[in-house]
Amino acid sequence: MTNRLYYSDPYLTWFESRVVSCIPQSDTESIVYLEESAFYPTSGGQPFDTGTLGDLEILDVFVDDSGDVAHRVKGTLCPGQTVTGQIDWERRFDHMQQHAGEHILAGCLHRSFGGHTIGLHLGHADSSIDVELPGGATRLSGDELRFLEDEVNARIQADLPIRCWFPESEELAALPLRKPPTVKEHVRVVQIGDDEFCACGGTHPSSAGQIGLFKLTDARPSKGKLRLTFVCGKRANRLFASCMDTIKSLSAIFSVPQENLSQAAEETVKKLKDAQYRMEKEKARRAMELVEGDLKTASEGTAIVKRLFDGLGTDALLEAANCVSSRPGAYALLGSRQEQGTLLLFARSQDAAGDMGKLLQACARRFGGKGGGRPDFARGSVPDESALDWAEETLRQSLDQ
Repeated sequence: MTNRLYYSDPYLTWFESRVVSCIPQSDTESIVYLEESAFYPTSGGQPFDTGTLGDLEILDVFVDDSGDVAHRVKGTLCPGQTVTGQIDWERRFDHMQQHAGEHILAGCLHRSFGGHTIGLHLGHADSSIDVELPGGATRLSGDELRFLEDEVNARIQADLPIRCWFPESEELAALPLRKPPTVKEHVRVVQIGDDEFCACGGTHPSSAGQIGLFKLTDARPSKGKLRLTFVCGKRANRLFASCMDTIKSLSAIFSVPQENLSQAAEETVKKLKDAQYRMEKEKARRAMELVEGDLKTASEGTAIVKRLFDGLGTDALLEAANCVSSRPGAYALLGSRQEQGTLLLFARSQDAAGDMGKLLQACARRFGGKGGGRPDFARGSVPDESALDWAEETLRQSLDQ
């Protein structure tokens, strides 16, 4: 069984060990077992360490079915040889910061809100925990989230000591663990300060101050639980720097101090909505003018008004169609170019012949769209605006028969 060096020293980045076995997996990869290893295997929501074994790149580290640590490497090693392991320290310490930050967060949740943390997902950009709250609640208020964040950062700033050890059974039974261990033997406990005790096999810094900074980035319901997303340490620093860059850029764009950005954004959005409303009203007015002009120039009897508009909304298109269909013997074949294709709306007056629903269905089938409706009214969408020409030709042919 591999002696896991990271248990006793998570700061160890270099070690030597003897190769116990090397099992080829392909022409380029193999699984290596060592007498002892400082590489952390994926477990408990914390990803594996990367680095090198000798000159070989570490591709994965995991615990096999027998409970031993397996190293998947690019290349092969000889059983019995002594190799040097080199840990990617930046990745390791990042994981230590995130994992310790999660412990403090989970402890604060438990003490303040009775939350029970299901597990940790430590991702490349951020980390998250799913939390069971009393009564099946899936949300915390903004004030409660700010309280949590302040509580975690207060413990980090206090630089609380972090202790990781394997207590004897009697000592373990007396510890106020936040939740029961998932294993029965060789239980490792992480203690942060005087009020956070949890069974955990991960790597952690020796004091909370090394976490640096904690920031909640999202809180939302997920599968009946509360999911909290967060960043710690350098990740939080990078997030803060990115946010400041964005704020400075927006402040320059709006030509206002940073503290007035929200007001400036709200005013700009209102102006844009007002301008869009006026533009839509003008488009609708112009559309009505065009179809009314088409009706005036149409010959006596049957009148087919075909029009393709740019970005005309559904309500305006419907109003234009109603204008056409209110005249006896009239047909409206109207379309509007949209970002996702062409919106179609077919209508006819009550005394006119033909089935607009069937016409639109046939048009949609032919041009890979969708839609349908009643004999006097139908609507749908197609990716090809030439469908409107086909619909007009089909309608005229049916009327000539």
